Amino acid sequence: VRAKGWRTKTGNPPRLTDPFSGDRLFWWTNDHNLTNPTTQPAGPCFDGEGHMKDGFINQTAALVLAIFTALTSLYATQCFAQNDSPKSGYLIDAPVPMDGENSRILLGQLRTLAESAPEGQRLTVVIRYQTDQEAGATTAFEDALKVARAFSKPELRSLRIVSYVSGKIVGHSILPILASDSLVIGDDVSIGNATAGETSADETIALTYRAIAARRSLFTPDVITALVDPDTELALVTETGGKEVYAIGEALTKLREDGKVLSEDVLSIPGEPLVLDGKQLRDMRVTLGVVDSVQDAADLLDLAKLNEVDRKKGLDGAVGVLLEITGSISSNRTGRWMSNLQATVEGGDVNTWVVAIDSAGGDFNESATLAGSFAQPEAPVRTVAGLVRGEARGDSALIALACDPLYMEPDATLGGPGSYEISNIELEQYRELIDEISRRTKRPQALIRGLLNRDLKIHRYKNKKTGNIRYATEDGIVEDQDDPELARERWERLEQIDLASGLDTKQAIELGLVDGESSSIEDTSIRVGLTGSPKALTDRGIVRFVEKLGRSQGLAFFLLFVGFITLSAEANAPGISVPGFISMVCFGLYFWMNFLNGTAEWLELILFALGIICIGIEIFVVPGFGVFGIGGIAMTILGVVLMSQTFVLPKNTYQIGVVTRSLWVALGSIIGVIAGFALMRTFFPNLPLFRGLVMEAPDVATVSEAEKLADFGYLQGQTGKTTTKLMPSGKARFDDRIVAVVTEGSAVEKGEPIRVIDIQGNRVVVEAVNS
Repeated sequence: VRAKGWRTKTGNPPRLTDPFSGDRLFWWTNDHNLTNPTTQPAGPCFDGEGHMKDGFINQTAALVLAIFTALTSLYATQCFAQNDSPKSGYLIDAPVPMDGENSRILLGQLRTLAESAPEGQRLTVVIRYQTDQEAGATTAFEDALKVARAFSKPELRSLRIVSYVSGKIVGHSILPILASDSLVIGDDVSIGNATAGETSADETIALTYRAIAARRSLFTPDVITALVDPDTELALVTETGGKEVYAIGEALTKLREDGKVLSEDVLSIPGEPLVLDGKQLRDMRVTLGVVDSVQDAADLLDLAKLNEVDRKKGLDGAVGVLLEITGSISSNRTGRWMSNLQATVEGGDVNTWVVAIDSAGGDFNESATLAGSFAQPEAPVRTVAGLVRGEARGDSALIALACDPLYMEPDATLGGPGSYEISNIELEQYRELIDEISRRTKRPQALIRGLLNRDLKIHRYKNKKTGNIRYATEDGIVEDQDDPELARERWERLEQIDLASGLDTKQAIELGLVDGESSSIEDTSIRVGLTGSPKALTDRGIVRFVEKLGRSQGLAFFLLFVGFITLSAEANAPGISVPGFISMVCFGLYFWMNFLNGTAEWLELILFALGIICIGIEIFVVPGFGVFGIGGIAMTILGVVLMSQTFVLPKNTYQIGVVTRSLWVALGSIIGVIAGFALMRTFFPNLPLFRGLVMEAPDVATVSEAEKLADFGYLQGQTGKTTTKLMPSGKARFDDRIVAVVTEGSAVEKGEPIRVIDIQGNRVVVEAVNS
């Protein structure tokens, strides 16, 4: 054990540390000892003037020091005996500002080093912050938070992370420094003004800073508050008893009013951000020491050398695929997705999944299956990154929250009412899964549950003693506590977190559910180590195209409208022909789109088909408006509505909206039937393209006059020309008279010559005359 720390010029005492763990033991000086205590600070062995105290205290302190020295010497001897090889660490350069690309590379390097750490040992990694930031350029809070959180994740537990700062650091770039295990500084250094470039201090950001800093305890909470909030006054106060404390706000005011201030050094005044220079950082005793070079840093850390890590190390091996989860979640779709994902990794080199989500859910069980696979991917998959593009509502929110990292597009929505209403019973069935997702992704378990079930009332709680923040229900805050009432007293309930309608991107980031905002799949892919958007899963292109079409309400309405119009045309001219074929294609495509989209099953198809059959029976078999007509229309509407959704009865506002849109589509299809008959009767006979589908409207006066003649015997054997198409009945002109005629079954086009072959009362039978 040796004393290491401050240079003589600083005038501050160095600290005695464990050379292996880096833990502080106590403060001492390099150039003085017990026999020359004149410059020692006040403490157990010395008074405020640097003179040694007499009596029992001195003897006790000397005895404790002797015992401690002997034990640590024995410990060091054993350790070096076990491993006498020189220790080395690693040096990584972190450019500032730290954007998404830089943070991605940094974390990739750290993960690679963590995987290479020997069993049971911690590697020392020094992150050197390259302060090349331009005027006005700062690190985004989301990027800094992502790095800071990663420092404390289990995957990096085998690393001892040391921040090395030798220049000026402002903005959120200081957040990863607060999350480091230790801090080393250069001569010309300054750290502060965390919210540089932002108009006002955000309470959520301040809470996040305090939570991150509390994990390492480098800075006191008051200093952290002053770093984040430029309106906070921070002062180093020397109390009348000689004790030095950093105080802000009411605590500082109270010290002044009580007359306990012997002297004070104001570090920041309201309206001016706090920026700490090297001397102030040393006075705060938050650094291991001051160094001039990388080798000095290695010596300070008891390392033989620091090996510089190439900036791209460990990232070139990222190979990914893209899974697009759109539309409803259903068993047939999840099965296809997982099958395709598994096929990409079996015998291949894919190790990264990028999941783009735009879904309102549909089946909680299927979503839980996907979420479980994403939260615990099997080797060789090491990263499952998520991007919420439009929405991840209902149960699909669980799929998104299982991805790590998770990003959202600027206008996206996470959670809120969806296609599936999740009950408390179902939520409890997957409690272990939700707990596992929460543990692996470091996302609050209560917020995950609150996004899935709108009935849960989630509040923010603050520990009255420590200031720690938790999210929980009223009962959850004391869950698993031996004394619930005592535990409840420790926590102050604050505001309720509104999760009922879902969260936008900013809210999700502030609550720690999302790692940041991303503008595209390509941007998300680059952040997780890929060079660009990965290839999509090997679904046939036509399947993905039809799934995309299936999300268009306008196209669905168009297909049904055209389908019913052409069905009307076929009803007016019976026989399998072009209108009937077009109608079948429209209905078939409508069902296929919804089937691939996960909302249509065979029940819906059967209902729809039975409705069409009943309408046909009402028209052709039992004319009128009875049971078959009413039942057919009802089943057709029901089939169309159910094909557009995964639920039967709506239970939330989102589902009501879906039902409303589906009903409008169904009513549009019925309007198509009526419009079809009207068009067939009114306009089609006058259009060349459709003239052959229907007969011309009869001349009422001419037909009435012709039907007054009861004897058509004189027409026997005469020839004439058709004035309408005979199918098989129609009209024909004989000289200057128009007579209703009929063929024996064959169709005759309009204007063709015919001959009367038989007279049966008022029935004139004709045949075509070959010219």
